[in-house]
Amino acid sequence: MRKLNMIGWLAVLVVAIVLVIQVIPVERNVSTVPPGQSFEKTEKVPANVAAILKVSCYDCHSNNTRYPWYSELQPGAWFMAQHITKGKEELNFDEFNNYSKRRKKAKIKSIIRQIEKDEMPLKSYLLFHHDADLTTEQQKIVMQFFQSELEL
Repeated sequence: MRKLNMIGWLAVLVVAIVLVIQVIPVERNVSTVPPGQSFEKTEKVPANVAAILKVSCYDCHSNNTRYPWYSELQPGAWFMAQHITKGKEELNFDEFNNYSKRRKKAKIKSIIRQIEKDEMPLKSYLLFHHDADLTTEQQKIVMQFFQSELEL
């Protein structure tokens, strides 16, 4: 009987902690400029490539994120915010035009390498965003575009 009381109190404590952390706000990654707009214009991105990038890349690599329902719940919101911050530190398509020519080339090489190794989009992202999973054809299209950017 005492063991049951201990488990009951532990369950109440866990529920209380989960409820309390829900009120802790998380900064949202939302800008008034549509994601990728400047990148798509300055780099003359074809519509088919832009569509792929929008679905598979911009949530973590732009100044705008499409937030799903679970982003309203902690600790999921913290997890997402951490991924978005790290993603934008690595590559931000909305800031791409501000990169030096050397940095742009390095980022493009990294994009190609990560797509070839099937490292992007992250597997954890694909768990809830099945539409972001690149098909072999989409990988080819995106890599061809970025390869052509390297040649400029």
